[in-house]
Amino acid sequence: MKVTVDPDRCQGHARCWEICPEVFSLDEEGHGLVLVAEVPAGLEAKVASAVANCPERAITAN
Repeated sequence: MKVTVDPDRCQGHARCWEICPEVFSLDEEGHGLVLVAEVPAGLEAKVASAVANCPERAITAN
């Protein structure tokens, strides 16, 4: 599974980081960043939860 955050849509709610800090980080303004584009085994469910909880729908995973 690969994951990306659209920087133009992200508003800095930080839900992705709260749900899965192993994959997401925050920049200096609090916007989501992907630490590892290829999601490690065992973290797919947490990433899917982060995708579902992003209010701006800025995260995609496939």
